[in-house]
Amino acid sequence: MKFQVSSSLTYEVRSASTLILSIHALRTPTQAVLEEVFTTEPYLKMEELTSVSGQNRFVRLEVNEPMNLTVSYKATVDTEFELIGQDQLEAVPVVQLDGEVIPFLFPSRYCQSDKLYRLAQSKFGHIEDVYSRVVAITDWIYRNVEYLSGSTTAQTSAYDTIIERAGVCRDFAHLGIALCRALTIPARYFTGYAYQLNPPDFHACFEAFIGGQWILFDATRLAPLNGLVKIATGRDAADAAVASIFGNVTGTSMQVDCQVLDPGFVAFTQRKARTRALSVPG
Repeated sequence: MKFQVSSSLTYEVRSASTLILSIHALRTPTQAVLEEVFTTEPYLKMEELTSVSGQNRFVRLEVNEPMNLTVSYKATVDTEFELIGQDQLEAVPVVQLDGEVIPFLFPSRYCQSDKLYRLAQSKFGHIEDVYSRVVAITDWIYRNVEYLSGSTTAQTSAYDTIIERAGVCRDFAHLGIALCRALTIPARYFTGYAYQLNPPDFHACFEAFIGGQWILFDATRLAPLNGLVKIATGRDAADAAVASIFGNVTGTSMQVDCQVLDPGFVAFTQRKARTRALSVPG
């Protein structure tokens, strides 16, 4: 499925600073970047970096003087998803997990799974089928946490979200990850462009490792699961931030867009994900 994605970020830079941005579509075996353009106004020399795991593409910009800076990105991306039957998604014992998956079992900065163990066990521990268990987690978050713009900050964690019962997409994702890890299900943070997201923005959800594959879940139900273009994954938002700023810089505006280019697109939503799962690109 082909998508055209774009983003434009504007900053007021007050002194010499460095910006590390993660807004490029990720290149994976099942997500091809057909063409892309990255520009800055005024022109700045940029350096592209890739994380050791290959799950993040970064652009590093060095700004040597005060200015109003606009960063723009546009790309055409071809994604490939696979629908998998629930009967093919069995739990993978910890003893059989690859080394690259094991870190996604552990508590992290925003996903304190160790603090949510008792809650996870009481709510979902009785569900034997691992895929049904994660579906139940996403349904519970959707019903019990209010999606409320501006209700949280960059410091809000999964534990905070349980207490406040309100948040935005990153908070829904962090809570889903933490509850999965509390049940010994590897889970990781996903950020990307999202088709039909309203209002348009970067979107966050999560992936759970089931049946030897990363399966996509979105407790917000705000975008089709097959309408997502991956930017990055990580243990939580600290590993996959859109912008990391080092210096005296203030963001002043942001525009994000994702449009499907194939006329035959049929939305696969979280509501439909009862007996069939969607494996993610990469």
